[in-house]
Amino acid sequence: MTLAASPGTTSTTPFSVELPEPFTSEWSRIDGITISGNTITVDPQRYFFRYENPSWVVADWDLVRNELLDVQETTDQAVEQQALEFVRAHGRTTGNPAEVLEIAYRVAAYLYRDAHLHVQGLDVTERQLTALREATTLMALNRVELNGHLANVGPCWFFPVATSVVFGFTEEEGQVLDELYHGGWFHEGRRREAVLAHAALGGRLVHGCQAAADMAGGCVLAYGTDLSAFRTELDSLRHDWMDRVAAMAS
Repeated sequence: MTLAASPGTTSTTPFSVELPEPFTSEWSRIDGITISGNTITVDPQRYFFRYENPSWVVADWDLVRNELLDVQETTDQAVEQQALEFVRAHGRTTGNPAEVLEIAYRVAAYLYRDAHLHVQGLDVTERQLTALREATTLMALNRVELNGHLANVGPCWFFPVATSVVFGFTEEEGQVLDELYHGGWFHEGRRREAVLAHAALGGRLVHGCQAAADMAGGCVLAYGTDLSAFRTELDSLRHDWMDRVAAMAS
């Protein structure tokens, strides 16, 4: 993978990353995203609804893969504790959004791998897996501060709406994608994978929905984030932002 940005890049500077596989070209329907084969270019001024803190905590994916993904939960230590300790030991701050996308792609490729197409009882299509992989990659650019404030918000926060713009999903198909994403694939083993893999992005995945798939999306949050403040602010703003994403289909 080739990164085309460097730490210290200003928040208004477009950045690019070259990934192992081409992204779906229709992501260019989302404001601020340009797709050219394997290369994604993001223009922050056009892409983000809010972009206040262009810095992220990440950990090297190869280290996560080799030292964390196979750890076993014990009666003394849950996987969430293991992930938190790993982030504390190996997490680092980067101001390079292209690096975040590169790591996020590896996380997403692991969580939404093609092998799931052949798992009995898991009703997922190749198109849905592609949408989940690509949206999850871009969602990693979002950021929530420890006090719950939404610092960075882009269209892919609301991935069911964004993927409907890109892939032409109906509202019902978007809800199915939402359930697949925030339901941990309805399987404890896959939820465990998600907890450990997201250590590479500095935290855990927290979904914006409450009891139903209402398209509120989600974000990877640092452990210890004020979830009450997070949900309050999200609820006050998300409908406007979701409408803006949906309008990109026209």
